[in-house]
This record gives sequence, C-alpha cells and structure tokens, in this order.
Amino acid sequence: MYPEKCRGINSSSGVEAIEELFGKIVEHLPARFPDMFRYDSGANIFTNYVTNTEYNIKEFHKDPRQMLHLLAENVEEDFYLMCPDEQGVFVMQGFISCFTNSFFAPGKLGLSMKDIHGPVPDLEDKIGKGINHFMKSMRDGTIVQRMGWSLQFQGPSLFRTGGNNFYPDPDQVVEDLSEPQDLTECYLRVERQTLVRLPDTKAIVFCVRHYVTPLEEIKREGNGQQLADAVQSMPEKLGYYKRRPFWQRDVDVFLRG
Repeated sequence: MYPEKCRGINSSSGVEAIEELFGKIVEHLPARFPDMFRYDSGANIFTNYVTNTEYNIKEFHKDPRQMLHLLAENVEEDFYLMCPDEQGVFVMQGFISCFTNSFFAPGKLGLSMKDIHGPVPDLEDKIGKGINHFMKSMRDGTIVQRMGWSLQFQGPSLFRTGGNNFYPDPDQVVEDLSEPQDLTECYLRVERQTLVRLPDTKAIVFCVRHYVTPLEEIKREGNGQQLADAVQSMPEKLGYYKRRPFWQRDVDVFLRG
C-alpha cells in the first residue's frame, strides 16, 4: 500500500465524515457477514476471521488515517467522501483509494464533483450543472448506482494512476494511432459506482468497486460481438478519452473473429 497515494484528508469535515463512515462499516460488516467479521462493542475489538486479524477500535478512533487503513484492509470498495462546504458545494474532503483507475486522488482533494470529472468529455453538458443539486437532494440512506467500463492493457493490476486515458489537443487531428496489442493481457474493467448520504454529517460517500475480466473470457462466453459494438458506438470524444484510437483495430478483429 502507498499511503501517500491511497488515502487523504483535507479538512475537519472530512475527518467527521470518515468517523461516521467508519462507525457504520464496523457495525455493518458483522451484521451482514457474521461468519467473516465480529465486533465486540464492550471490548471495542473488531475481528476479521478471514485474515485472523483483531483491531482495537478505541485506538483507531485516535487517528482518522488509521480508520481509512482499517477500511482498506477489510472492504474491497474505494471510498471518496464528498462534504458540503459553506456555499453548499460538495467537495472531496477525504478518500481511501487502493484500486484507482487513471485517477490520482490526492490531486482531487478540495475539488467538487464537477471539477474532479472535468477531463471527462461532454460531462459538463450532460450532468455537470446538475450534479451538485442532485447530491443536495439525496435523502439519508438512499443509494444511487451506475456502472462504468473501459479496456485495460498490460495485465489485471487494479492500481493505476495513469495510462488508461488520452487527451488530444483541441486542434489535434486524431488519425490511426493503432499500436500492436497483447490481447492475452487485455481486460474489460468495470466499475460499480454508488452514492449514499450519511445521516449525521450529510456527506455523500462515493463508493467504487472494480471488476476485471480477460478479453479472452468475454469472447469465449460469446459476448465478443456485443463488446465490439459497444466500443464502436462510443461518441468520438469519449473514444479518444478511453484511448480507442490506440487499440481498436486489434481488439475489433479479435472480438469479431
């Protein structure tokens, strides 16, 4: 784990949101997975039976960074905490991100959801102006979910701070940039993204869980044509963003073959 890249806190509101999220998860895991976790509230001991690890929760409450560390060791999701500022704009004030995908979270601390996703093509036109209003209108406990996907090359590693996106200059003519690809090392990477509002701090927790599937498996299961069609149907700017000009030729031939 790289703590300086994987976790961060930007303000006291971030600390409060981390404390609330930490308490919720410490209680939720044993209730949802009693064969895997146990929480003895009297002794303040949280136990992970899978890793055979015990945690003194009282000690963790002294340091929000250690709370984030415990979450990273026991939960597969990444968490980004969006807290309302004095103007009511939700900005990222804390995170634990062990499986980042071309996203350097420390550089996003203090930014709004709109600014965080500024590089994403057409986001401003589609949801940029309304995303903060949407988050303000969320009710406590409401869960909102969406899925995102991309193709990943050079292995299944989930921790990638760069390399999966392409940002052509505004006046750049993007022609055939195809590069030979080792498709045995190509994966469909899917993100399940959920938003939930914490009842006390009113922070929005942005949760991301990642799944990778070898491209060979996609084809073997008979879904190659469908994925090739999805790649082809991407809007031009989104295709650039996902580096389509670099790999589409080889991927398309493989999936449709």
